[in-house]
Amino acid sequence: MLLPDYLAQAVPPGLEGLKPFVKMHGLRNHFVIFDQRVHPRALPVADIVRLCDVEAGVGAEQVLTIEAPTPAGMAGGSYARMRIFNIDGREAGACGNATRCVAYILLEESGRDELVLETGGGLLACRRAGSMAVAVTLGPIVMGWEQIPLAREADTTRLPLTSGPLRDGLALNIGNPHAVFFVEDLDAVDARAVAPAIQNDPLFPEGVNVGMAEVVDSATLRLKVWERPGILTQACGTGACVAAYAARLRGLIDGDHVAIHLPGGTLSIELLPEGYAIMTGPVAICCLGYA
Repeated sequence: MLLPDYLAQAVPPGLEGLKPFVKMHGLRNHFVIFDQRVHPRALPVADIVRLCDVEAGVGAEQVLTIEAPTPAGMAGGSYARMRIFNIDGREAGACGNATRCVAYILLEESGRDELVLETGGGLLACRRAGSMAVAVTLGPIVMGWEQIPLAREADTTRLPLTSGPLRDGLALNIGNPHAVFFVEDLDAVDARAVAPAIQNDPLFPEGVNVGMAEVVDSATLRLKVWERPGILTQACGTGACVAAYAARLRGLIDGDHVAIHLPGGTLSIELLPEGYAIMTGPVAICCLGYA
């Protein structure tokens, strides 16, 4: 059964009140996905927190919903709308791995090779890149202090923050805020010890995703990302894009194609003009269920 058919099926007797979901992951960054177009359901904060809880719920880093596009999205050619909810119930604007997973479902549903997906971070062009791989164009990446946003004017190319080996970072926004720090030895960085101080610094009124990157060579980075609201994730698609962008800005890489090695696997990033990036990577199906 195709995933779109499963999400659209009638709920079996005895499970009234529950809705079908699919759990997917992109490089072990895992999501619970509901199709609100077919089975609308309320998602109060308490339900999102429970669903993400690996012991009390399904277990996920985010809950995703597929919805009908807004009028603005339809005007931009959007096939559907995706919403993203973090483990604390707060809505996020962007997630690259989540976009790949939802885009895969919609590409299967539509039979298309390309489509536009509406997100809180804008309209994203998605296309097939293999049998279980998707490429997404993200951006633009912006660095104005008010665009991050920062609480006060500051140099976003040289952040005035230090936490352990994290210093001289860059602040960027690609639909969600990131701070990227380059380190000599990524394995020596205790992210759980040093990243929360950056994430929760008053300079970032909306919090920030903290990227820690090591340059391997002129076309390769290693990356860990401490995500809002406090997760050391296995992979971060938007974090990979901004790390590649920041590395080129610093002159640490010299081309447009960058391999980003994350704990969960590798993403391919192509940097485009005007701050856009194409992120390509795999998707996988974990399980199907009702919740």
